[in-house]
Amino acid sequence: MELSRTQSSDPQKMTPQNDDAPLEDDIPLYKDREKVYPKRVSGHFRNLKWFALITLLAVYWVVPWLRWDRGPSAPHQAVLIDMDLGRAYFFFIEIWPQEVYYITGILIMAAIGLFLATSLFGRIWCGYACPQTVWTDLFMLVERHIQGDRNARMRLDKAPWSLEKVWKIGATHLAWVGISLLTGGAFVLYFNDAPTVVVDIFTGQASMSVYITMAFLTFSTYLLAGWAREQVCTYMCPWPRFQSAMLDDESMIVTYESWRGEPRGPIKRKNLVRGEVPEVGHCIDCRACVNVCPTGIDIRHGLQLECIGCGLCIDACNEMMEKVEFPRDLIRFDSVQNSQLRAHGQATKVRIVRPRTIFYTLILALVGAVMLFGLLNRTTMEVNVLRDRNPLFVPLSSGDVRNGYTLKVLNKQQSQQTYILDLSGVNATDFQIIGQKPKADGKFALTVAPDQVGSYRVFIAADPSSLQSDATPIDFIVTNTDSGVSETHDTIFAGPKK
Repeated sequence: MELSRTQSSDPQKMTPQNDDAPLEDDIPLYKDREKVYPKRVSGHFRNLKWFALITLLAVYWVVPWLRWDRGPSAPHQAVLIDMDLGRAYFFFIEIWPQEVYYITGILIMAAIGLFLATSLFGRIWCGYACPQTVWTDLFMLVERHIQGDRNARMRLDKAPWSLEKVWKIGATHLAWVGISLLTGGAFVLYFNDAPTVVVDIFTGQASMSVYITMAFLTFSTYLLAGWAREQVCTYMCPWPRFQSAMLDDESMIVTYESWRGEPRGPIKRKNLVRGEVPEVGHCIDCRACVNVCPTGIDIRHGLQLECIGCGLCIDACNEMMEKVEFPRDLIRFDSVQNSQLRAHGQATKVRIVRPRTIFYTLILALVGAVMLFGLLNRTTMEVNVLRDRNPLFVPLSSGDVRNGYTLKVLNKQQSQQTYILDLSGVNATDFQIIGQKPKADGKFALTVAPDQVGSYRVFIAADPSSLQSDATPIDFIVTNTDSGVSETHDTIFAGPKK
């Protein structure tokens, strides 16, 4: 799409213009970024953010070091995604590649849980638990500790280069790189045995994939939390674009009581007494709410795409209201409906149970119940049978036909198990498993190592006249000798057309 021109293309019809005025072609399509310098603030919501930051970072960095005894044949790391074995371990739960639907269930529950949390409390995820928010908070803490608070950082950026500016900015970025490196290093611990891979990293014995992953995450963390910051929330994250579909007038969000704050004006002695129709509202236009905002917005303009719902503006405003002896909560965490009710002097209410929250809760409970049922009833073994397709069958000199199969038995227990293989649906004239000897009753005993897959080549022969059709249904029946649990896998026995 091209910008429309207001000037005529005919030189004779062009009106005189100021030579100093910017031409339309020189007007940029996008505004340059204005760097945000969030000011330090203290209060209830800031304390909640510190608690969330410490808790989440502790979980991220400590969990890979937790141990869990699964027996001598399994890894002892409590949370581990083993790409080599194709297993995911989460304390007592072991997920095999065939059980990827559990991962799907977790993702669905995470999405519905986010919808529910947003409908109740707005962008609480963005303000407190999003990795971008957590790491940006940590980076800003380091920056503030080295360079000073808002005004000091602004002066430092505008000052000419000096020894002080070099060491402060250099120390800040060096600390950011260190945090980013720890972030990437902790991530690879979830895919490898933590103590082993740490030694391998420092001795140069780790795999190339480990170093590449660490390098990528170090760079991305440094870029997103150190440089991009609020631009990730504004331009890269899709959540602000459709969060409005989750909100309603009863959702708890950061709101500005415009009925009480407007018209705003600077603090003067005559403003300290509020009449029935005050000339000046309680907002003294100090911009404290703007100065502490991590995305640099003015909440007094209403809910905006950039607002992450952290509530730091509430802490800043309350601190200022106490100084001028005005009532607190000019900016507050409440619903739009309650703000309108207070404006008319009516009683407010908080309604958690609403149609949309009931809907999200029911879906969340349903998916959770299905996953719990699956976990409680999951078998300790699985049987897979793959029939040879080329050729479909082999004629023997005796007149019989033979089919070949590949049998796989998954032993999900941490101890060696023995299974008995039996057949039904066909009168076999010959039944063989390569490398195995049958028992006296003609059945085979198959031994599978702990937490492993046993693979066997099976050959079955039968008289064509005894077959029901050219594709006779048969069953492989595998029974655990210890528990007596059986698993049946149906397939077909191919023969000549009748």
